[in-house]
Amino acid sequence: MNVYRQNARVLTASLVGTAVEFYDFYIYATAAALVFGPLFFPAESATVQHLAAYASFAIAFIARPVGATLFGHFGDRVGRKSTLVASLLLMGGATVLIGVLPTYESAGWLAPALLCLMRFCQGLGLGGEWGGAALLAVESAPKGYEARFGMFPQLGAPVGFFAANGLFLVISSVLSDAQFAAWGWRIPFLLSAVLVGLGLWIRFRLSESPVFKLEDDHHRAIPIVELFRTHLRETVAGTFAVIACFALYYLATTFALGYGTGTLGYGRQQFLGVQLFAILFMAVGIVVAGYAADKRSSRSVLMFGCFCAVVLGTVMGLMFSAGSLFVIGVFLCIALFTMGLVYGPIAELLPRLFKARVRYTGASIAFNVGGIVGGGFAPAVAQGLADSGGVLFVGLYISGAALLSLFGLMAVRAERV
Repeated sequence: MNVYRQNARVLTASLVGTAVEFYDFYIYATAAALVFGPLFFPAESATVQHLAAYASFAIAFIARPVGATLFGHFGDRVGRKSTLVASLLLMGGATVLIGVLPTYESAGWLAPALLCLMRFCQGLGLGGEWGGAALLAVESAPKGYEARFGMFPQLGAPVGFFAANGLFLVISSVLSDAQFAAWGWRIPFLLSAVLVGLGLWIRFRLSESPVFKLEDDHHRAIPIVELFRTHLRETVAGTFAVIACFALYYLATTFALGYGTGTLGYGRQQFLGVQLFAILFMAVGIVVAGYAADKRSSRSVLMFGCFCAVVLGTVMGLMFSAGSLFVIGVFLCIALFTMGLVYGPIAELLPRLFKARVRYTGASIAFNVGGIVGGGFAPAVAQGLADSGGVLFVGLYISGAALLSLFGLMAVRAERV
């Protein structure tokens, strides 16, 4: 019974912790798409304001590999549990502080500077969060259940998104546009304090990963030095393998929200409602992929998902140009289900590529560097592509990202997966 109770705690901690972290991350993405442009970045053109807000969004992706290196070092040397607590505190603290920042109107250039600093701290925290949560789940899994245990931290993504955008939807429905822009957008950031407290309470009750306990030489070498000396191929292959999931996600959520409410003119509440429904398909995709990966392999499921993403990118332009929110909603449902297929098994695949003594560092760096390539600049690049050539080119961006992930997965040594 103790084993079942401990497994339940590990899975709950992996799910709740990453849900809180991704909630923090997504409320920034949503606010960047809706209000951060005019509030923090003065410009005569709305497009320039959007691009500036998306550029601040990308800062966290630059910070994530730094966080992966920093927290990976301590995760491989000190332990998974304490490192996860520290990453949650950093991410949550930065998020709450964003909720009290002055705007450009009241503080001038200090406002966007502070916003970018807090965004950098968010990226540091998330850079150390995902790898630890994935390792804690997968290293605690019974044999043959690794991918199904690994899908729990992945489910934190749709849960966090649903909580973040659901809250924005509720706030938008009860406040006027002026009230929302003046102070309503701050509420989700301030409420993060409650969620972080819940995540910390759960994580303090965890035991250390059993694999880390058995590893007797995690103090001998600097993890990142050993990683690049002994696992360079795996690091590069793993980095490419995750590009597709980030590109799909941020183009189907952040870019789609900004483009749908801005260029296409759909109402904010209307479009958020469509996205909240579509995100359920991402959760379904993650679960389907988790079970399929344990029956076959994570690599084969990911390759199938990438092939689907290549095809999906070719029809994005047609579906967004149909003039129907229903058709756009169908596209978002398919895109986010596909995203679940190329995201769910990642938590099992990446840790498997690395030995235990460099696993936290290796999995975190591969995941977060892939995030820069696939998602960090995706909303800004997509906005530029859409403005200059239409959504057809945004879809080709998705197809190209999926092809890069396919190449990465083909480079993964079969004996490791």
